[in-house]
Amino acid sequence: MSQFKQRVFSGVQPTGNLHLGNYLGAITRFVELQNQYECLYCVVDLHAITVPQKPDELRSNIREVTAAFLAAGIDPSQHIIFNQSQVPEHAELAWVFNCVSRLGWLNRMTQFKEKAGKDRENASIGLYTYPNLMAADILIYKATHVPVGEDQKQHIELARDIAQKFNKDYAETIGMSGFGEAFFPLPEPLIQGPATRVMSLRDGSKKMSKSDPSDYSRISLTDTAEVIAQKIKKAKTDAEPLPSSIDGLVGRTEADNLVGVFAALSETTKEKVLEEFNGANFSTFKSALVDLTVDKISPIGAEMRKLQQDPQHIDAILRDGAERARLIARDVMKSVKEIVGFIQ
Repeated sequence: MSQFKQRVFSGVQPTGNLHLGNYLGAITRFVELQNQYECLYCVVDLHAITVPQKPDELRSNIREVTAAFLAAGIDPSQHIIFNQSQVPEHAELAWVFNCVSRLGWLNRMTQFKEKAGKDRENASIGLYTYPNLMAADILIYKATHVPVGEDQKQHIELARDIAQKFNKDYAETIGMSGFGEAFFPLPEPLIQGPATRVMSLRDGSKKMSKSDPSDYSRISLTDTAEVIAQKIKKAKTDAEPLPSSIDGLVGRTEADNLVGVFAALSETTKEKVLEEFNGANFSTFKSALVDLTVDKISPIGAEMRKLQQDPQHIDAILRDGAERARLIARDVMKSVKEIVGFIQ
Protein backbone atom coordinates (compact mmCIF):
# COMPACT_ATOMS: atom_id res chain seq x y z
CA MET A 1 0.00 0.00 0.00
CA SER A 2 3.12 2.22 0.02
CA GLN A 3 2.33 3.52 -3.49
CA PHE A 4 -0.83 5.17 -2.13
CA LYS A 5 -1.03 8.41 -0.18
CA GLN A 6 -2.04 7.80 3.44
CA ARG A 7 -5.61 9.07 3.60
CA VAL A 8 -8.53 8.54 6.00
CA PHE A 9 -12.17 8.44 4.97
CA SER A 10 -15.14 7.86 7.22
CA GLY A 11 -18.82 8.70 7.21
CA VAL A 12 -21.68 9.14 9.66
CA GLN A 13 -25.32 8.63 8.73
CA PRO A 14 -27.58 11.65 9.27
CA THR A 15 -30.23 9.78 11.20
CA GLY A 16 -30.69 12.41 13.92
CA ASN A 17 -30.26 12.39 17.68
CA LEU A 18 -26.52 11.72 17.78
CA HIS A 19 -25.56 9.98 21.00
CA LEU A 20 -22.58 8.99 23.14
CA GLY A 21 -22.06 5.85 21.07
CA ASN A 22 -21.61 7.92 17.90
CA TYR A 23 -19.22 10.23 19.73
CA LEU A 24 -17.00 7.58 21.34
CA GLY A 25 -17.28 5.06 18.52
CA ALA A 26 -16.48 7.49 15.72
CA ILE A 27 -16.26 11.25 16.21
CA THR A 28 -13.53 11.34 18.90
CA ARG A 29 -11.32 9.18 16.71
CA PHE A 30 -11.97 11.47 13.75
CA VAL A 31 -10.55 14.33 15.81
CA GLU A 32 -7.45 12.32 16.81
CA LEU A 33 -6.75 11.09 13.28
CA GLN A 34 -6.66 14.59 11.78
CA ASN A 35 -3.27 15.04 13.46
CA GLN A 36 -1.81 12.05 11.57
CA TYR A 37 -3.54 11.85 8.20
CA GLU A 38 -5.22 13.79 5.43
CA CYS A 39 -8.89 13.20 6.35
CA LEU A 40 -12.25 13.29 4.61
CA TYR A 41 -15.29 13.13 6.88
CA CYS A 42 -18.58 12.61 5.14
CA VAL A 43 -22.24 12.91 6.13
CA VAL A 44 -23.53 9.90 4.20
CA ASP A 45 -26.97 11.11 3.17
CA LEU A 46 -27.24 8.67 0.24
CA HIS A 47 -27.04 5.84 2.76
CA ALA A 48 -29.73 7.48 4.89
CA ILE A 49 -32.40 7.11 2.18
CA THR A 50 -32.08 3.30 2.13
CA VAL A 51 -34.93 3.62 4.63
CA PRO A 52 -37.74 6.22 4.34
CA GLN A 53 -36.81 9.79 5.35
CA LYS A 54 -38.79 13.02 5.66
CA PRO A 55 -36.97 15.61 3.50
CA ASP A 56 -37.01 18.43 6.08
CA GLU A 57 -35.82 16.07 8.82
CA LEU A 58 -33.06 14.73 6.58
CA ARG A 59 -31.76 18.25 5.89
CA SER A 60 -31.84 19.01 9.63
CA ASN A 61 -30.03 15.77 10.45
CA ILE A 62 -27.30 16.44 7.86
CA ARG A 63 -26.65 19.79 9.56
CA GLU A 64 -26.70 18.16 13.01
CA VAL A 65 -23.96 15.68 12.10
CA THR A 66 -21.91 18.48 10.53
CA ALA A 67 -22.36 20.55 13.69
CA ALA A 68 -21.16 17.58 15.77
CA PHE A 69 -18.01 17.25 13.63
CA LEU A 70 -17.25 20.94 14.10
CA ALA A 71 -18.16 21.06 17.80
CA ALA A 72 -15.96 18.04 18.55
CA GLY A 73 -12.93 19.76 17.03
CA ILE A 74 -12.58 18.72 13.38
CA ASP A 75 -10.98 21.58 11.45
CA PRO A 76 -12.75 22.12 8.09
CA SER A 77 -9.93 24.37 6.85
CA GLN A 78 -7.35 21.59 7.22
CA HIS A 79 -9.55 18.59 6.39
CA ILE A 80 -12.65 17.98 4.29
CA ILE A 81 -16.16 17.88 5.77
CA PHE A 82 -18.92 17.35 3.21
CA ASN A 83 -22.16 15.53 2.49
CA GLN A 84 -22.08 12.58 0.12
CA SER A 85 -24.89 13.60 -2.26
CA GLN A 86 -22.96 16.73 -3.34
CA VAL A 87 -20.25 14.50 -4.87
CA PRO A 88 -21.98 12.45 -7.62
CA GLU A 89 -18.88 10.31 -8.19
CA HIS A 90 -19.84 8.27 -5.09
CA ALA A 91 -22.95 6.96 -6.83
CA GLU A 92 -21.16 6.66 -10.17
CA LEU A 93 -18.41 4.44 -8.77
CA ALA A 94 -20.98 2.47 -6.77
CA TRP A 95 -22.58 1.35 -10.06
CA VAL A 96 -19.22 0.10 -11.34
CA PHE A 97 -18.78 -1.74 -8.05
CA ASN A 98 -22.28 -3.24 -8.37
CA CYS A 99 -20.86 -4.93 -11.46
CA VAL A 100 -17.64 -6.04 -9.68
CA SER A 101 -19.11 -7.19 -6.37
CA ARG A 102 -20.64 -10.68 -6.20
CA LEU A 103 -24.13 -11.64 -5.03
CA GLY A 104 -22.66 -14.20 -2.64
CA TRP A 105 -20.57 -11.51 -0.96
CA LEU A 106 -23.62 -9.34 -0.27
CA ASN A 107 -25.63 -12.33 0.94
CA ARG A 108 -23.09 -12.74 3.75
CA MET A 109 -23.54 -9.18 5.07
CA THR A 110 -24.98 -9.50 8.57
CA GLN A 111 -26.06 -5.84 8.83
CA PHE A 112 -28.59 -6.25 6.01
CA LYS A 113 -30.09 -9.26 7.77
CA GLU A 114 -30.35 -7.28 11.02
CA LYS A 115 -31.80 -4.12 9.44
CA ALA A 116 -34.19 -5.85 7.03
CA GLY A 117 -35.47 -8.21 9.73
CA LYS A 118 -37.95 -10.91 8.81
CA ASP A 119 -39.63 -8.89 6.06
CA ARG A 120 -36.63 -8.92 3.68
CA GLU A 121 -38.78 -8.93 0.55
CA ASN A 122 -39.93 -5.40 1.42
CA ALA A 123 -36.42 -4.03 2.08
CA SER A 124 -35.09 -1.56 -0.49
CA ILE A 125 -32.47 -2.60 -3.03
CA GLY A 126 -30.43 0.30 -1.66
CA LEU A 127 -30.32 -1.32 1.78
CA TYR A 128 -29.07 -4.53 0.18
CA THR A 129 -26.38 -2.90 -2.01
CA TYR A 130 -25.41 -0.35 0.69
CA PRO A 131 -22.00 -2.07 1.24
CA ASN A 132 -21.07 -1.53 -2.43
CA LEU A 133 -21.79 2.19 -2.04
CA MET A 134 -19.74 2.20 1.17
CA ALA A 135 -16.84 0.67 -0.79
CA ALA A 136 -17.24 3.44 -3.40
CA ASP A 137 -17.29 6.10 -0.65
CA ILE A 138 -13.87 4.92 0.51
CA LEU A 139 -12.23 4.07 -2.78
CA ILE A 140 -13.32 7.14 -4.78
CA TYR A 141 -10.66 8.88 -2.65
CA LYS A 142 -8.28 5.90 -2.65
CA ALA A 143 -8.48 6.05 1.16
CA THR A 144 -6.01 3.76 2.91
CA HIS A 145 -7.56 3.81 6.39
CA VAL A 146 -11.14 3.81 7.66
CA PRO A 147 -12.07 4.37 11.33
CA VAL A 148 -15.05 2.11 12.03
CA GLY A 149 -16.85 0.34 14.84
CA GLU A 150 -16.70 -3.43 15.16
CA ASP A 151 -20.12 -3.73 13.47
CA GLN A 152 -18.77 -2.16 10.26
CA LYS A 153 -15.60 -4.25 9.99
CA GLN A 154 -17.31 -6.71 7.62
CA HIS A 155 -18.09 -3.86 5.21
CA ILE A 156 -14.40 -2.83 5.11
CA GLU A 157 -13.48 -6.43 4.31
CA LEU A 158 -15.96 -6.27 1.42
CA ALA A 159 -14.40 -3.00 0.21
CA ARG A 160 -11.04 -4.76 0.19
CA ASP A 161 -12.51 -7.68 -1.79
CA ILE A 162 -14.02 -5.28 -4.34
CA ALA A 163 -10.77 -3.32 -4.68
CA GLN A 164 -8.81 -6.54 -5.10
CA LYS A 165 -11.21 -7.93 -7.71
CA PHE A 166 -11.23 -4.65 -9.67
CA ASN A 167 -7.41 -4.58 -9.63
CA LYS A 168 -7.29 -8.20 -10.84
CA ASP A 169 -10.10 -7.96 -13.44
CA TYR A 170 -8.56 -4.88 -15.04
CA ALA A 171 -4.90 -5.67 -14.35
CA GLU A 172 -3.92 -5.38 -18.02
CA THR A 173 -5.46 -1.94 -18.62
CA ILE A 174 -4.31 -0.72 -15.18
CA GLY A 175 -0.74 -1.59 -16.15
CA MET A 176 -1.06 -0.17 -19.67
CA SER A 177 -2.49 3.10 -18.26
CA GLY A 178 0.57 3.56 -16.07
CA PHE A 179 -1.09 2.97 -12.68
CA GLY A 180 1.35 0.26 -11.57
CA GLU A 181 0.22 -3.11 -10.23
CA ALA A 182 -2.93 -1.87 -8.49
CA PHE A 183 -5.29 1.04 -9.04
CA PHE A 184 -7.13 0.88 -5.72
CA PRO A 185 -5.53 0.38 -2.28
CA LEU A 186 -6.86 -2.28 0.10
CA PRO A 187 -8.22 -0.05 2.90
CA GLU A 188 -7.40 -0.93 6.50
CA PRO A 189 -9.99 -0.63 9.28
CA LEU A 190 -8.95 1.42 12.30
CA ILE A 191 -10.68 -0.11 15.32
CA GLN A 192 -9.30 1.23 18.56
CA GLY A 193 -10.12 2.45 22.04
CA PRO A 194 -11.92 0.96 25.07
CA ALA A 195 -15.45 1.91 23.90
CA THR A 196 -15.58 1.15 20.18
CA ARG A 197 -19.07 -0.30 20.71
CA VAL A 198 -21.11 1.54 23.35
CA MET A 199 -24.08 -0.41 24.63
CA SER A 200 -27.53 0.63 25.81
CA LEU A 201 -27.79 2.03 29.35
CA ARG A 202 -30.89 -0.14 29.83
CA ASP A 203 -29.61 -3.40 28.30
CA GLY A 204 -25.89 -4.17 28.09
CA SER A 205 -26.47 -6.77 25.36
CA LYS A 206 -27.79 -4.18 22.86
CA LYS A 207 -25.90 -1.42 21.09
CA MET A 208 -26.76 2.17 22.07
CA SER A 209 -29.19 3.32 19.41
CA LYS A 210 -31.43 6.25 18.56
CA SER A 211 -34.15 3.79 17.53
CA ASP A 212 -34.49 2.36 21.05
CA PRO A 213 -37.94 3.41 22.34
CA SER A 214 -36.48 4.35 25.74
CA ASP A 215 -34.73 7.74 25.82
CA TYR A 216 -32.98 6.46 28.97
CA SER A 217 -31.09 3.90 26.85
CA ARG A 218 -28.77 6.58 25.42
CA ILE A 219 -27.06 9.87 26.19
CA SER A 220 -27.68 12.31 23.36
CA LEU A 221 -24.93 14.80 22.54
CA THR A 222 -27.39 17.66 23.04
CA ASP A 223 -28.65 16.45 26.45
CA THR A 224 -28.35 18.99 29.28
CA ALA A 225 -26.17 18.29 32.32
CA GLU A 226 -29.28 17.50 34.37
CA VAL A 227 -30.55 14.97 31.83
CA ILE A 228 -27.12 13.31 31.53
CA ALA A 229 -26.97 12.92 35.32
CA GLN A 230 -30.47 11.46 35.44
CA LYS A 231 -29.77 8.91 32.69
CA ILE A 232 -26.50 7.69 34.20
CA LYS A 233 -28.00 7.37 37.68
CA LYS A 234 -30.86 5.30 36.23
CA ALA A 235 -28.52 3.14 34.09
CA LYS A 236 -28.96 -0.59 34.71
CA THR A 237 -26.24 -2.22 36.82
CA ASP A 238 -25.93 -5.21 39.15
CA ALA A 239 -25.61 -5.55 42.92
CA GLU A 240 -21.90 -6.46 43.01
CA PRO A 241 -19.17 -3.85 43.61
CA LEU A 242 -16.70 -3.08 40.84
CA PRO A 243 -14.01 -5.76 40.45
CA SER A 244 -10.24 -5.30 40.61
CA SER A 245 -9.53 -6.73 37.14
CA ILE A 246 -11.04 -7.07 33.66
CA ASP A 247 -11.77 -10.75 34.33
CA GLY A 248 -14.27 -9.64 36.95
CA LEU A 249 -16.37 -7.93 34.27
CA VAL A 250 -17.02 -11.16 32.37
CA GLY A 251 -20.76 -11.80 32.26
CA ARG A 252 -21.49 -8.34 33.70
CA THR A 253 -22.41 -6.56 30.48
CA GLU A 254 -23.83 -3.38 32.02
CA ALA A 255 -20.85 -2.95 34.37
CA ASP A 256 -18.42 -3.62 31.52
CA ASN A 257 -20.18 -1.01 29.35
CA LEU A 258 -20.05 1.75 31.99
CA VAL A 259 -16.39 1.03 32.75
CA GLY A 260 -15.65 1.19 29.01
CA VAL A 261 -17.45 4.52 28.69
CA PHE A 262 -15.52 5.94 31.67
CA ALA A 263 -12.22 4.72 30.18
CA ALA A 264 -12.98 6.21 26.77
CA LEU A 265 -14.10 9.58 28.13
CA SER A 266 -11.04 9.83 30.40
CA GLU A 267 -8.73 8.58 27.63
CA THR A 268 -7.39 5.70 29.70
CA THR A 269 -7.91 1.92 29.92
CA LYS A 270 -10.49 -0.23 31.66
CA GLU A 271 -7.66 -1.61 33.80
CA LYS A 272 -6.78 1.88 35.08
CA VAL A 273 -10.46 2.62 35.81
CA LEU A 274 -10.77 -0.58 37.84
CA GLU A 275 -7.58 0.24 39.74
CA GLU A 276 -9.20 3.51 40.81
CA PHE A 277 -12.68 2.15 41.59
CA ASN A 278 -11.83 -1.38 42.75
CA GLY A 279 -14.46 -2.41 45.33
CA ALA A 280 -16.55 0.74 44.90
CA ASN A 281 -20.33 0.47 44.72
CA PHE A 282 -22.14 1.73 41.65
CA SER A 283 -23.56 4.85 43.30
CA THR A 284 -20.00 6.11 43.87
CA PHE A 285 -18.86 5.10 40.38
CA LYS A 286 -21.91 6.59 38.66
CA SER A 287 -21.42 9.89 40.49
CA ALA A 288 -17.87 10.09 39.09
CA LEU A 289 -19.12 9.04 35.64
CA VAL A 290 -21.76 11.82 35.70
CA ASP A 291 -19.10 14.46 36.43
CA LEU A 292 -16.83 13.13 33.70
CA THR A 293 -19.58 12.83 31.06
CA VAL A 294 -20.99 16.29 31.75
CA ASP A 295 -17.48 17.75 31.60
CA LYS A 296 -16.81 16.15 28.19
CA ILE A 297 -20.23 16.22 26.50
CA SER A 298 -21.92 19.42 27.67
CA PRO A 299 -19.54 21.82 25.86
CA ILE A 300 -20.02 19.85 22.62
CA GLY A 301 -23.81 19.94 22.97
CA ALA A 302 -23.75 23.68 23.65
CA GLU A 303 -21.57 24.34 20.59
CA MET A 304 -23.79 22.10 18.42
CA ARG A 305 -26.89 24.05 19.44
CA LYS A 306 -25.11 27.32 18.64
CA LEU A 307 -23.96 26.10 15.21
CA GLN A 308 -27.38 24.76 14.29
CA GLN A 309 -28.84 28.24 14.77
CA ASP A 310 -26.85 29.30 11.69
CA PRO A 311 -27.70 26.73 8.98
CA GLN A 312 -26.23 28.93 6.23
CA HIS A 313 -22.80 28.72 7.88
CA ILE A 314 -23.05 24.90 8.05
CA ASP A 315 -24.22 24.70 4.43
CA ALA A 316 -21.29 26.85 3.29
CA ILE A 317 -18.82 24.49 5.01
CA LEU A 318 -20.47 21.50 3.32
CA ARG A 319 -20.36 23.18 -0.12
CA ASP A 320 -16.70 24.08 0.29
CA GLY A 321 -15.88 20.54 1.45
CA ALA A 322 -17.79 19.01 -1.47
CA GLU A 323 -15.89 21.15 -3.99
CA ARG A 324 -12.57 20.02 -2.51
CA ALA A 325 -13.70 16.39 -2.34
CA ARG A 326 -14.77 16.49 -6.00
CA LEU A 327 -11.27 17.56 -7.08
CA ILE A 328 -10.05 14.16 -5.86
CA ALA A 329 -13.13 12.14 -6.85
CA ARG A 330 -13.29 13.47 -10.44
CA ASP A 331 -9.72 12.41 -11.18
CA VAL A 332 -10.25 8.94 -9.74
CA MET A 333 -13.53 8.44 -11.62
CA LYS A 334 -11.97 9.66 -14.88
CA SER A 335 -9.26 7.01 -14.48
CA VAL A 336 -11.83 4.32 -13.62
CA LYS A 337 -13.71 5.10 -16.85
CA GLU A 338 -10.49 4.86 -18.82
CA ILE A 339 -9.61 1.51 -17.19
CA VAL A 340 -13.10 0.05 -17.70
CA GLY A 341 -13.24 1.15 -21.33
CA PHE A 342 -15.75 3.99 -21.37
CA ILE A 343 -15.40 6.75 -23.99
CA GLN A 344 -15.10 10.16 -22.36
